[in-house]
Amino acid sequence: MDPLLETFKTYLQNKVAITDEQFALISDRLKIKTFEKNEMILMKGDTSANGYFVLSGLMRSYSIDSKGKTHIIQFAPEQWWLSERNGMLFNEASDLFIDAIEPTKALLVHKDFMNESAKHVPCMHDLNHNMLNNFIRFMQKRINMLLSATAEERYLNFITLYPSLTLRVPQWMIASYLGITPESLSRVRKDLAHKHFRI
Repeated sequence: MDPLLETFKTYLQNKVAITDEQFALISDRLKIKTFEKNEMILMKGDTSANGYFVLSGLMRSYSIDSKGKTHIIQFAPEQWWLSERNGMLFNEASDLFIDAIEPTKALLVHKDFMNESAKHVPCMHDLNHNMLNNFIRFMQKRINMLLSATAEERYLNFITLYPSLTLRVPQWMIASYLGITPESLSRVRKDLAHKHFRI
């Protein structure tokens, strides 16, 4: 088996009680896709029935407003899922862009994968349910942070959520995700450094 598929199997086995034999039943529907650094994966207005599970590298989803400003919605490092749900679930045009920040290998996961897999491996239904609930929880917390948290609180939350990314992405991308200016982020980092906080 491809070592990258082994990575996904281990991920699943840490989430649900799936055996090696059961994984073999569903793994033939999975495809590994390689993306170059800065490669565009999904454009606004496109539709796609696929989501992505990042095996190595880093992806992001984002929007661009009428003034040309980028708003990063989500980062997806290793063992994170990323999808554009308008197209994936409702066959509607995407509101977002998706690209690869680093050279990336990801599983291409069709929208029917979980339901089809659950026919052979019932525990996949529980995984799908838990993933949906976690996504809702993630987005609720993200909205609340953007509406009510200070810039410092947002940055500390970012570090907790994405501990490996502060050295992997440029500061302007972190600022875009946080909904603040790069100058504000620089001030936050300086203030935390003065407090001897490891950033």
